[in-house]
Amino acid sequence: MIGAIISAIIIGAIIGALARLIVPGKQNMSVGLTIIVGIVAALIGTLIAQAVGVANTRGINWIEHIIQLVLAIAGVLLVTRLGPRRTGGTRGTGTGAGPGTPT
Repeated sequence: MIGAIISAIIIGAIIGALARLIVPGKQNMSVGLTIIVGIVAALIGTLIAQAVGVANTRGINWIEHIIQLVLAIAGVLLVTRLGPRRTGGTRGTGTGAGPGTPT
């Protein structure tokens, strides 16, 4: 049980980090969130690979890993697009007038 948890964390970190490297631009995600996205993508990817019938192969299961990576990329995009957005400019009325500027 402990071995499965540790391997899920390691695979999740690798899958999440690869997804962040592939997605263009800067992602404002913590390392913990990257690992969580990777773990979820790895678990869902394994379930999809089992449902399709490509989960049990000899050697490295490249199809399953590609499915997991695609899901992790989608997860990184989803988290970065739905996360809190930081916009430049001033707060307030939206007129562009800064503090102390007469309107």
